[in-house]
Amino acid sequence: MTVFTDRFTDQTAIVTGGAEGIGKAIATRLAAEGATVALFDINGPKLNSTVAELTNQGVAVHGHVVDVADEQAVERAIKTVAEQAGQLDILVNSAGIVGPTSTRITDYGVADFDRIYSINLRGAFLTTQWAIAVMEPRNYGRILHLASIAGKEGNPGMAGYSATKAGVIGLVKGIAKEYAETGITINGLAPAVIRTPMNENTAPEQLAYMLAKIPMKRLGTVDEAAAIATWIVSREASFSTGAIFDLSGGRATY
Repeated sequence: MTVFTDRFTDQTAIVTGGAEGIGKAIATRLAAEGATVALFDINGPKLNSTVAELTNQGVAVHGHVVDVADEQAVERAIKTVAEQAGQLDILVNSAGIVGPTSTRITDYGVADFDRIYSINLRGAFLTTQWAIAVMEPRNYGRILHLASIAGKEGNPGMAGYSATKAGVIGLVKGIAKEYAETGITINGLAPAVIRTPMNENTAPEQLAYMLAKIPMKRLGTVDEAAAIATWIVSREASFSTGAIFDLSGGRATY
């Protein structure tokens, strides 16, 4: 992994879903390149373990137990980070769940759909809303949402995941246009299947379907996700907003 050790010096970043998987990898790289990183996650024990692990590596991280579907919790945590640091430069929203797989819509529980919506889409809305509120006075910010190839193409048997990730893509494109004349950019990253704990419980037939769609015939890695994500939220990415970046091993064709 190539690390540009000072790329994020004096910057403050929030990474939701930062206790494991893609969020953890992105947070680790941001911190290694100089950022002070606040990890948001609903899993307190896993969050504490990750904070301890990264602190032992000598990087500046701290954790907040946050349910991204809870408006007051999101507002409070984002404001706390910004007030303590004096600024918020970066938000990476990686919190998300897959929900039911290999499940026809006629068998898909409404409660399951509501839960996946509350985390994947409502959470994206709330984190964007409050991050922009603290970024706007400084006229600078980088916001990145983890979408999915499922949001672009749709994965059968995954109605909730496909629909909510498509919603994240729409949110990115709409809000990016609202703030296109400012120093705040809003972008998305659409991975195909990445090897993370989130897909450990995905039905084998569902995973096989998704893997067969990837021309490279392999899963992506969290380090590959972190490499592109950290460029997107860097100062270098100053002319990209409203974009959905491909991370799909060739699956995406537009």
